[in-house]
Formats: sequence, C-alpha cells, structure tokens
Amino acid sequence: MTHIFFNVEAIANLDMLTAMTLRPCPVCRTPTTWEGNAYRPFCSARCQTRDLGAWSSESYRVPERPQEEDGEGWTGEGEEG
Repeated sequence: MTHIFFNVEAIANLDMLTAMTLRPCPVCRTPTTWEGNAYRPFCSARCQTRDLGAWSSESYRVPERPQEEDGEGWTGEGEEG
C-alpha cells in the first residue's frame, strides 16, 4: 500500500501564489493582479479607457485574407496540350 502525504502549508502557499499571479496590462504592460482588480485585465481605468478608445476609433484591425488572383497575367508555361 502506498501512502501519500501532503504538506498542508505548502498547498496553502501554492494557492496564495496562484491567486497573486501578476499579468501584464494589455495597454501599458505594467504587471497587475487579476484578483480584486475592478479593471482587469487592465491595470487602471485609464488603460481600460485607452483600449476602448482604440477599438472605437478602429485602431485595432483584424488582418484580412489576401485577395485571390483572378488569373490575369498567367502565361500557361509548363502546360502541355
């Protein structure tokens, strides 16, 4: 029979570390906590507002697919027949 022992203090410390994990603010890259942060994922109301302004002014763009060629300019080289 195998016995598994857990260090309760180590588990509690691990929970505290995961709760206190810092993430960079998407706007200014300042490390900020997730827990208890009313502006998450941003560090402040200022960064939250800057991001909203960038979206509303269409500063963020999703790249579009390149247009497919319509075949003009093809020489037909390498074709047999």
